[in-house]
Amino acid sequence: MKAGAGGEGAASGEPPHAAYARLVEARRARRDALARDDRRISNARLATFALGGALAAAVFFARALSLAWLAPPAVAFAALLVVHERVIRRRERAERAVRFYEDGLARLDHRFAGRGEGGERFRDPHHPYAEDLDVFGPGSLFELLCAARTREGEARLAAWLSAPAPPAEVRARQEAVAELRDRLALREDVAVLGEDVRAGLHAAALRRWAEAPPAFRTRGLPAAAAALSALSLGALALSIWTAAGPIPLAAALALQGAFAYALRAPVARVAAAADLPARDLALLAELLGRLEHERPQSARLAALRAELDADGLPPSRRIAQLRRRVELLDARRNQLFAPLAALLLWKTQCALALEAWRVRFGAALERWLDATAEVEALSSLARFAFERPDARFPELLEGGPARLEAEGLGHPLLAPACCVRNDVRLGEAPAVLVVSGSNMSGKSTLLRSVGVAAVLAQAGAPVCAERLRMAPLQVGASIRIQDSLQEGTSRFYAEILRLRQIVDLAGGTPAVLFLLDEILHGTNSHDRAIGAEAVVRGLLARRAVGLVTTHDLALARVADALAPRAANVHFVDHVVAGRVEFDYRLRAGVVTRSNALELMRAVGLDVSGGDADAVPRGEPVIRPSRRGD
Repeated sequence: MKAGAGGEGAASGEPPHAAYARLVEARRARRDALARDDRRISNARLATFALGGALAAAVFFARALSLAWLAPPAVAFAALLVVHERVIRRRERAERAVRFYEDGLARLDHRFAGRGEGGERFRDPHHPYAEDLDVFGPGSLFELLCAARTREGEARLAAWLSAPAPPAEVRARQEAVAELRDRLALREDVAVLGEDVRAGLHAAALRRWAEAPPAFRTRGLPAAAAALSALSLGALALSIWTAAGPIPLAAALALQGAFAYALRAPVARVAAAADLPARDLALLAELLGRLEHERPQSARLAALRAELDADGLPPSRRIAQLRRRVELLDARRNQLFAPLAALLLWKTQCALALEAWRVRFGAALERWLDATAEVEALSSLARFAFERPDARFPELLEGGPARLEAEGLGHPLLAPACCVRNDVRLGEAPAVLVVSGSNMSGKSTLLRSVGVAAVLAQAGAPVCAERLRMAPLQVGASIRIQDSLQEGTSRFYAEILRLRQIVDLAGGTPAVLFLLDEILHGTNSHDRAIGAEAVVRGLLARRAVGLVTTHDLALARVADALAPRAANVHFVDHVVAGRVEFDYRLRAGVVTRSNALELMRAVGLDVSGGDADAVPRGEPVIRPSRRGD
C-alpha cells in the first residue's frame, strides 16, 4: 500500500528492534510534551475559573463592576475547555503509541506473554491440534501474532490458524502480507485509535440490526411526513398573520397526530435501536477511515479496498450520515426545542430517515465488517513478518503426494538466540519419522515446530525456516492430551480418542500431517508396540505423513518394520560433570542411551540399587536424597 495518513515508520533496512527502540523514544518524548501541555492548560483553567469567581463577586456582591466583565473569563474558560480536550486526546493517543512500541520490543525480547490477546475464547479441547501446538492461550501463537483491534479481526485470525487454506488462497494472502510488512506507520495508526474499539464493537448485534426486516412497509411515508410538517407550519403561519384563527392549525395538528399515532410502534422500535449502531459504527468508522487512505497494489488488498466503498462514497462518510441522523433524533430531548419538534413530526421523520439509511446501507455493513476483519488478520501476519526478518514464505505445492520439506526449521515461540534449527523431510520415503531420544532432548519441540510451521504456512504467514516446501496438509496432533474429570476419560482413553480422530481425518482431503508424541505410553510395552505399529500403518495407508516420538527403544523397531516408508531419527544428550546437557540436533538412526537415571540424580533422587534383601535384584530404589548424603 502507498503511504496514507500514517506517520514516521521504519527506515529502509532498519532492524525491527532498532526501529522500535527509536520510535518508542520519539513517542515518549511526544507523550511527555503533551503531558506538560495538559498540566499547563489545567493550571490555566483553574486560574481562569478563580479570576471569573473573583469578578463574579465584584459584580454581584460588591457591585463594583458591570456584568460585561464576566464575558472575557467565560470565553477564555470555554476556549481552554476545547483546547484541553484536544490535548488530552492527543496525549492518550501518544500513550497508546508508546505501549504499541513497548509491546513490540517485548515480543522481540520474548516477553510478550500476558501483554496481548491470547484468544482464550477460541480454545477447543477437541480441536485436532490447537491445544497441542499452543495456538491459543497465554504465551500462545495467537498472542504473538494478533494485532487486531476488533473482535471480528481476532475471529478471522483465529479461523486462519484453525484450518488450512487452499494453496491459491495462501498465495494471495502471502502477497498481501508482503505488501503490508513494512507498513509500520499504518499499524501504529490503527493501534492508537479509540482505546475501547475491541470492547465497544458488537458485530453480532450490528448484524442483527442491519438484517432485521424493514420497520415501515409503506413507501412514501417520508414524503407524507414532510408534507404534514409543512402543512402544520403553514397553518401556524395562517393563524399568526391572517384572520383564519386556530381552526386550520388544529386541523393540521390533528392530521399530524393521527399519522404519528399510526406509526408509533415502528417509530419507537427504530428510535430505541439507534443508539447501538451509532456508537459501534462510530468506532468502526475510525478504522475504516484510516484504511480508506490506502492505495493497495496486491490483488487481495485492492479487492478489500474496493469492498469499502458503497454507492460511490467511502463507509466513513456513510457512517457519518447515520451519526448525524441519530444526533438529530436526540435533539428532540432538548426542552427548548421540544415544542418545535412536536410541530415538525421530528421523532417520526428522524426515525424514517434512520430506517431509510439502514435499508439502503445495511447490506454493506457486512462487507465493511468482513473487509476490516480481513485487513486486521493480514496486518497481524504482516507484523510477524516484519518482526521476524529471518522467517520465509513457504512454497505451497498443488497435486502430487503428501510432503513437507523444511530446512533450518525453528519454533517462533522460542527466542532466536536459543532456538536450535533442524531439517525435516517427509514424503514418499520416508513418510514417517520415528524420533527417539531421552527426556528433555527436544522430541516434543520438534513436533511442535513442524506443526506450527504447517499452521503458519497454510494461514498465509512466513515460517521460521530457511526454506519450506509442502503440499496442503491437515495437521492432527497428539502431544498434550489430558484426562478429563468432567468427561470421565482417562489420559489413555483421551489419547486413543484423539488417535481415532486423526485416523478419520486421514481419510479426507487434504492429506494429514500427524504428530504423535510418546504414542500409547499409557499402556504396557507389548500392547504399545503392537498398537503403535497398527496406527502408523493405518495412517500411511491413508496417504498421511508425520512424526512419532518415543523414549521406548522397542518402538524404534516400528520404523524397521515399515521401511523404506519409515525411518529412525534421534536426539542425544551428554553427561558433563554430573549434569545432563543437550545439543537438540536431529540425527539419523536410533538413540543408544537414556538419561532418565541421570536426570533423577540431578534433582536429588537416590536411585542406587539399595538393600538387596529389601528390593528384588535389578530394580533401583528411588527415595529423596538427604542433605549430606
